[in-house]
Amino acid sequence: MQQTSTTMRETVQQVWKKRPMIISGPCSAETEEQVLETATRLAKTGKVDILRAGIWKPRTRPGSFEGIGTKGLPWMQQAKKITGLPVTVEVATAKQVEDALTFDVDVLWIGARTTVNPFSVQDVADALRGVDVPVLIKNPINPDLELWTGAVERVAKAGIKQIGLIHRGFSSYGNTEYRNAPMWHLAIEMKRRNPELLMINDPSHISGRRDILLDVAQKAIDLDMDGLIIESHIDPDKAWSDAKQQITPERLGEMIGQIVWRKEDINSEEFHAALEKLRQQINHLDDELMQILSQRMSIAEKIGEYKKNNNITILQTNRWNEILERAFKKGEKLNLSKEFITKYFDAVHMESINHQNKIMNS
Repeated sequence: MQQTSTTMRETVQQVWKKRPMIISGPCSAETEEQVLETATRLAKTGKVDILRAGIWKPRTRPGSFEGIGTKGLPWMQQAKKITGLPVTVEVATAKQVEDALTFDVDVLWIGARTTVNPFSVQDVADALRGVDVPVLIKNPINPDLELWTGAVERVAKAGIKQIGLIHRGFSSYGNTEYRNAPMWHLAIEMKRRNPELLMINDPSHISGRRDILLDVAQKAIDLDMDGLIIESHIDPDKAWSDAKQQITPERLGEMIGQIVWRKEDINSEEFHAALEKLRQQINHLDDELMQILSQRMSIAEKIGEYKKNNNITILQTNRWNEILERAFKKGEKLNLSKEFITKYFDAVHMESINHQNKIMNS
């Protein structure tokens, strides 16, 4: 099913506008047979819009499989010819950009380990100057929206018009449930800042394992993500990299069918009237919360004055533990999670400390 380059460009343009957009393929291209069989079986599902495979694999430690390299690019080119689907690979250097484009890769993505380094992003952006190719940018490994934003700006300044975002989760101390903590609030904030950019979710790298893949994918769609990028392998348990998070093409097809694809909006006056009424209630409660928080800060300032006059430190750990324990007991009765209570009181506590610190130094 060979397509001309012009026809493929048109296909890519259509796919870029499609919602949801589904990208799938192996974590790593291992052999030509593996790439082609995976691509063929994915195409048969009718659920996949773009084929992916890792050609160069930046690994945390040396000695791990770091990708088959440039010799895997013709395999991707052949997979495109056989299936008629566009292909995408990760690039981290100018040479990789050049090689990928030489073999007609249709969409490029910049990985998390590259996004975290502005020098590397600039190197890739310089190589993209004058090129008409869509580019997806994964969030950096660490939870830093400015790095993510900076990568977008560098690629945009290189003249790339079609830029998308990939939310693949963040490394965080103490995280045990996920391979990379989703930190959904950061993805939501990035989407809020850049509503015009495509935002797709990478449940494979967030999950790190198959059993929660569907749950993460559903959460992403519920949060109005524009699509998913999911790793698929013909024999996941024998994959050369990230075996635990990959699924077969057939399972991918089943999973996509199990997801509840929600709409952002519906054309119903009754729905909008009911929603607006509830939103007004939220607005009213938010106004009350702001008033109460303002009153709380005023009291915190008075406490700061007493501490200053009596030469007492701002932070008193026992008192802070007492506040949290009291809040946990109250929150349990109100069906509020400890995680929410901790985050809320951490923010309020830091604001109180800042207010008291100004008084101490005035």
